[in-house]
Amino acid sequence: MDILENSGICVVYCTVPQEESEKFSRELLERRLVACVNITPVRSFYRWDGHICDDKEDLLIMKTTNLLLDSLISTIKGMHPYDTPEVIALPITSGYNGYLEWVRNETS
Repeated sequence: MDILENSGICVVYCTVPQEESEKFSRELLERRLVACVNITPVRSFYRWDGHICDDKEDLLIMKTTNLLLDSLISTIKGMHPYDTPEVIALPITSGYNGYLEWVRNETS
């Protein structure tokens, strides 16, 4: 099998205003902080400052290495228009070795 476990790769979710998603994606790729960004439109309901909000956003699904996670989060916080941006990292515990190696190569 060509499956790698404990890959050192993670998936990072971040929501952004729809008009910002392309700028975010290109900047993070140019800085080599991510290997890939998938963009999908979402409708977000959440409570903020005592009010229920209903916003159309884009969800960025990014692949990166665990070693770059702190730099990625810091960069997102610096670029993001929200005071408290959603940035959630999920570990990839296993996957196709060829793809995981590609992620490592694209972020080095």
